[in-house]
Amino acid sequence: MAFAMACGGVVAALAASPAEKPVPRLLQGGVAADPGAPGGRRSLPADTAPTPPDAAETEWLAAGWVPGGDAYRGMAERALLDLRLLTSPDGTVAAAWHPVWDYMWPRDAAWVAAAYSATGHGDNALTVLRRLAALQNPQGTWEARYRLDGGHVGDGRDAQLDGNGWVPWAVWFWYSHQDPADPATAAALDELWPAVAKAADRAAAALRGNGLPPAGPDYWETRTDQVTLGTAAPLLAGLRGAAALAAARGDGTAAERWSQASRRLDEAIRTEFGPYGYPRTADAGSGADTAVTWLGPPFAAPSADVAAAVRGAESELTLANGGILPGGDWGGRKDVAWTPETASFALFDAASGRREAADQRLAWLDRHRTARGSLPEKVDPDGRPASVAPLAWTAAAVVLALTAQETPLPVPPP
Repeated sequence: MAFAMACGGVVAALAASPAEKPVPRLLQGGVAADPGAPGGRRSLPADTAPTPPDAAETEWLAAGWVPGGDAYRGMAERALLDLRLLTSPDGTVAAAWHPVWDYMWPRDAAWVAAAYSATGHGDNALTVLRRLAALQNPQGTWEARYRLDGGHVGDGRDAQLDGNGWVPWAVWFWYSHQDPADPATAAALDELWPAVAKAADRAAAALRGNGLPPAGPDYWETRTDQVTLGTAAPLLAGLRGAAALAAARGDGTAAERWSQASRRLDEAIRTEFGPYGYPRTADAGSGADTAVTWLGPPFAAPSADVAAAVRGAESELTLANGGILPGGDWGGRKDVAWTPETASFALFDAASGRREAADQRLAWLDRHRTARGSLPEKVDPDGRPASVAPLAWTAAAVVLALTAQETPLPVPPP
């Protein structure tokens, strides 16, 4: 059996053909606060109508800012409020408020922290980052996912190395939106620093002789005996972010150590993946992967070869319904689009200054929200929202993309 994909969606046995796998249906249309329900939240039926923000939600939105302009303010507002609902007071972020998805993925939480940072909700971002730091393994890694109480799931998965990229990157992204002269900023960074340092050292030590990390599962969450772009790309962003944070703290030794590791990894990615157009694995026949978008803005400085690879991947992975497939070799249904992947392409385009291309993806995401206005995990072949809504990763990616349409997002220095 394959592991659960991305934010918890269930995948069938790899032996089954995509045509045999059922088309996902919309299991929920949103989530709402409910003090009497477990966790203080309850799922809403698929046909739930939208409701205006209450006084507390309005006040929280006003404490930051809502991107999207006239065209997409509604989508951004709902996405931010959904993130707020999916985030517990202790910083735990549920992927979605529905059985099988009610876990915390380090990747999702890191993106949520970034979305909070970009929209002026730095305190919320810091709470999430503190929770991630507290969950780190003694070895400097993170599990693939956690129960909402912080416990290990116990499903036999190994720690997943991409978290060692996503978390340091998210801490750097948060710091980039704070006043470095504020003593509170320095104190918070000092608090997070041990987790960042352990994560970066573990990432650097994991690089093999060819400069790439070892094989292991990434956001596809399937067993693999090959290193994937879905692990290498976030590790590169994380090492660069950690080096920049070390420099900001005046730790030149750590900054140089992680900079050297990032240069090794960058060169290895270009050497091993670049000649084939940055596919999923260092193999010309492995097919495109959405992770190629994480090699460019806002995770890395723009480059012509990556931009060309993104355009090639977009052409290969765009489905008839207008959304994006995770990758060319994806083992699930080939006609069901995934919204985190679609939003990743929108974010790349927005952060790269390709406003029209980003707008096309954002408009598609806007059109495929639920009746309540939440962003679902998937979109079926007929263009209907499918699986669960809201999905934290998608909501965060959309908020970041909408923000990038209006103001440049910080990029880790190479």
